[in-house]
Amino acid sequence: MRDLGDKAKKAEKKRAAIGSDIDLAQFFDPAPREYLEDPESLDQETRDRLLISGVDVTQQGRSGTYIQMDGSVVHSCTRQEGVEVISIRDALKKYDWVKEYFWNAVQVDADKYTAQAELKLQDGYFIRSLPGAKTVDPVQACLYIDTDGSAQNVHNIIIAEEGSELHIITGCATSPHLRRGLHVGISEFYIKKGASLTFTMIHNWAEDMFVRPRSASIVGEGGLFLSNYISMTPVKSLQMYPATTLAGEGAVARYYSILVGSPGSVLDVGGRVRLAARNTRAEIVARSISNGGTIINRGHLIGEVEGIKAHLECKGLILNGGIIHAVPELEGRVDNVEMSHEAAVGKIAEEAILYLMSRGLSEDDATSTIVRGFLNVEMEGLPAVLQKEVDRAIKASEETMM
Repeated sequence: MRDLGDKAKKAEKKRAAIGSDIDLAQFFDPAPREYLEDPESLDQETRDRLLISGVDVTQQGRSGTYIQMDGSVVHSCTRQEGVEVISIRDALKKYDWVKEYFWNAVQVDADKYTAQAELKLQDGYFIRSLPGAKTVDPVQACLYIDTDGSAQNVHNIIIAEEGSELHIITGCATSPHLRRGLHVGISEFYIKKGASLTFTMIHNWAEDMFVRPRSASIVGEGGLFLSNYISMTPVKSLQMYPATTLAGEGAVARYYSILVGSPGSVLDVGGRVRLAARNTRAEIVARSISNGGTIINRGHLIGEVEGIKAHLECKGLILNGGIIHAVPELEGRVDNVEMSHEAAVGKIAEEAILYLMSRGLSEDDATSTIVRGFLNVEMEGLPAVLQKEVDRAIKASEETMM
């Protein structure tokens, strides 16, 4: 990737320092698990946990499935022509050219988490749509941690070949009995000329989980990358800052996120988009609720050429104490760029609650209605099946959140 400049490098170093007190040695490598020919053989408790993360073991309405439990791939299959779903280890063995994508968008020496993913790689998924292929149903992928105190180190590569259309829903979750663990996930996205990729991620972690995703994407001419991120359940520490480079003319990137910070949780989340080609477009939209936790919501848009348009919107709501820190950044490097941002942090207006109570709602129901409306982000271009999964994730988290 091209040099981001001194300012961006300093920001990366600052981000790397956050959470640097995590002792990686305290998390151990889990034991291998057996491969499952049929994921429906999983116990009902695990199946239910996967379902609220958007992963259906019946595989109805899915064009492919990848499930990794701890460090082992337990199931992988493709159900539609033109789509390939295999493990990253198998992909590296099958195709010599995959090495050209491996550690290309993400730098292996970015921080100690990327280094751990390289040195202690367990596996990860390789999902690819072939040139011109159009997925009718989404591919589903699950990264599940079942062993308490263990570390999961994965590296994922997603490629939408020229003129293809690919939809993915990925659920990251832990066993209901797990208390503590570490997830390190590297994800590299490549959207080729005229291709589109919709990537929806739902996190359901344990309260004492440390989560360190590191991801980046490169979008070619006329390509579209739509990223949706949902994290509404308690997590000890989450730090992620995906970066996208719009490298081809007319490329588009949209990031949408819905976050809830529970008591004791620290969420340091954001996104950066480099608009490096003419007529590129970018949008970052975030909704954050602090229910007693700490949320640092970052956004960085970099306009490098003329004729680009970008908008950043970050809104936060404080319910029961906690901290929301919105950090919007616009960086225009040439003339004739169009960039804007909107950031707001506040509380629920008392008059809004009183109005709904006057219409017959209890105070709790009135508050829930307002919160539900606040989280209702219109994710442009999201297929109905993925919108259904997003709605289900939000609804499943409402009781815990309130």
